[in-house]
Amino acid sequence: MSQLKVAVIGCGNVSVVHLPPIVESEVAKLIAVCDTKQDRAKTTGEKYNVPWYTNYQDVLDLKPDAIHICTPHNTHAEITIAAAKRGIHVLTEKPMAVSLADADAMIAAAEEHNVKLGVIFQNRYNASSQATKEVVQSGQLGKILGCRMFVTWNRSDEYYSHSDWKGTWDQEGGGVLIDQAIHTIDLMQWVMGEIDYLEGSIDNRNHELIDVEDVAEATIFFKNGAIGSLYACNYYSYDAHVFLEIHGENGIIRVEKDDALIKIKGQEDRLVTPDELPATLGKSYWGVNHKTQIDQFYDAILNDKEVEIDGHAGRKALEVVRAIYYSGSNDICRVKFPFQEPTGFTPPSLTKR
Repeated sequence: MSQLKVAVIGCGNVSVVHLPPIVESEVAKLIAVCDTKQDRAKTTGEKYNVPWYTNYQDVLDLKPDAIHICTPHNTHAEITIAAAKRGIHVLTEKPMAVSLADADAMIAAAEEHNVKLGVIFQNRYNASSQATKEVVQSGQLGKILGCRMFVTWNRSDEYYSHSDWKGTWDQEGGGVLIDQAIHTIDLMQWVMGEIDYLEGSIDNRNHELIDVEDVAEATIFFKNGAIGSLYACNYYSYDAHVFLEIHGENGIIRVEKDDALIKIKGQEDRLVTPDELPATLGKSYWGVNHKTQIDQFYDAILNDKEVEIDGHAGRKALEVVRAIYYSGSNDICRVKFPFQEPTGFTPPSLTKR
């Protein structure tokens, strides 16, 4: 196989960080794009000089080697399972699904039909993230005592009014946690390790047009004995830099946006910054490493390697999100891990108080 035949399903905002890496790749060829909105599909198809479709089944009929899923969250499972049944590899945007049951069905379908399933969490490839993971794993911080993360962005009612699926439990799967904060949640759990249990709360305090959470907090108890503090809201006055701190007995690592400040006793402080920031594609808070993850996914297909962020890895951040939703919907109950939400669980509608 000289080049992978690749199609993109979903031509909305996030597709702009998928399409350029595909067309620039030496091992992939874009053969089609698809979107349920005809004007968007047509515009994208004409821009990249490829056929465009409004039904993803028509794209699967072309028998691509792999697809990128950039559609509303609630469609990820259906499209993934349909593609897997046809032997087509899948790279899906986060979150991989809106429920753990859907995520598990996606993983099972990929394994049954022997296809690769990747989930986009591109910020794991940031130099700051890689350095943080390495320092923690090496033991330089000593015993890990705690962590804290903050995501405080701005998503107005006007932002939600421009979408026919965001801000809903059934289509987006939630609010600030599942959409804005999930990347930082993924980094936190990836660095800190297994969770023992958590307690969390959710609310809608500043939005009239949505019934999902615009603020959430949780206390997370890790199996290594560390305690984590999580806070996220999307009604802050601007998109502040995300913040993640790891505290160990020998020092502290502070990750802010793309940088990591590493402070270890007996060592000079070290600031890890990106070696090179390419021209921004889309929005700066998406990070710059979609291409890195996409290239690794293609390499896994072509050389039959493990996908670094596969379905099992992608599910872990979703598990944290869904556990907070469950805890916050049940008088801040303690949620033990591994967490498997009850069949049919949906958080209650949250209306602004």
